[in-house]
Amino acid sequence: MIHHYRKLLIVFLGQALLLGCKASTIAPAPVRTETTQASTSLFFTNPVAEGADPWVLKVGDVYYSCGASNKGIYVSQSSKLTKLGERVPVWKAPANGWNAHNIWAPEIHLIQGKWYIYYTAGKEPGGPFIHQRSGVLESATSSPFGPYVDKGMLYTGDNLQVPGSEKWAIDLTPFYLNGQLYAAWSGWEENALTDRTKQHLYIARMSNPWIISSNRVKISSPTQSWETGGELDLNEGPELLKKKEKAFLIYSTRESWLKDYRLGQLTLADTLSDPMQPRNWVKSDGPVFQGNEQVLGVGHCSFTTSPDNTEDWILYHAKKSVTPGWQRDIRMQKFTWTADGYPDFGQPIPAGVPVPVPSGEK
Repeated sequence: MIHHYRKLLIVFLGQALLLGCKASTIAPAPVRTETTQASTSLFFTNPVAEGADPWVLKVGDVYYSCGASNKGIYVSQSSKLTKLGERVPVWKAPANGWNAHNIWAPEIHLIQGKWYIYYTAGKEPGGPFIHQRSGVLESATSSPFGPYVDKGMLYTGDNLQVPGSEKWAIDLTPFYLNGQLYAAWSGWEENALTDRTKQHLYIARMSNPWIISSNRVKISSPTQSWETGGELDLNEGPELLKKKEKAFLIYSTRESWLKDYRLGQLTLADTLSDPMQPRNWVKSDGPVFQGNEQVLGVGHCSFTTSPDNTEDWILYHAKKSVTPGWQRDIRMQKFTWTADGYPDFGQPIPAGVPVPVPSGEK
């Protein structure tokens, strides 16, 4: 009998030991899986969207983005910077008129309590793109989704007193400096019959969000070696970036359809200086952000902050291949500042490389 109990005890202890071993090898597995999922959720990879000329505006806890598609303009909203939300059409170009075709690079702004969208358009479809001008839409409600009212073409010429003397103008962006509203854009010195015409950066004062109240002033031309040497010398896509006492216009240069598209920088050393004086803008010694073998043709950027406002982020587009053309996608990454107060954009991060999500993004 004692021998029988001993056998049962041995069998019982053996089964317990076996179950214990199984438990020690199987039980941790769900923990490792959960940890992996949590870690993965803290990262994203570029590109984050299809398209070009990205524009994002953070208002409170919400990101509003804007773009052109199907002869019209869309707006989206999201609590996440890495996922910009559903693209909702808010305006469609008219069948005829100065703004019937070639809708480019819209930007949505909240100015004086109202929503405005600034955009580029032309009266003829396709190329040559010699009819491009800049216009503005105003929301008829308190919603960024409109409906929008067309406020017309903005004046982008040299003589306000002469109706119809607007000059070719694209990529217009409004901003405040020292309490004054300004507009900056890319334009031609004179209207031309070819779109292979040199592009410069201009600035003008605005009396309200839909009226430019001064003649334009040229503040930059493609004159440096890193801005020239390709098929077309151009400066375009200016965007304002401010930090403490300094203001910067970050712009695109070289050809947008080629892999050498890149970003340059104009610096206003003191935001109290007159931005209408070209001498007050100092050009960088070289590009401040450019592509590499893995990321091609970086350009036309916008800037925002992380959900908790502790980080600065740049959004930009890049070419999908070395083939000339405008097949592009949208990317984003964090940037920092140098000790003397200049933006440091670093190097573009290749597609598929895990990037930590913006600080505060859930």
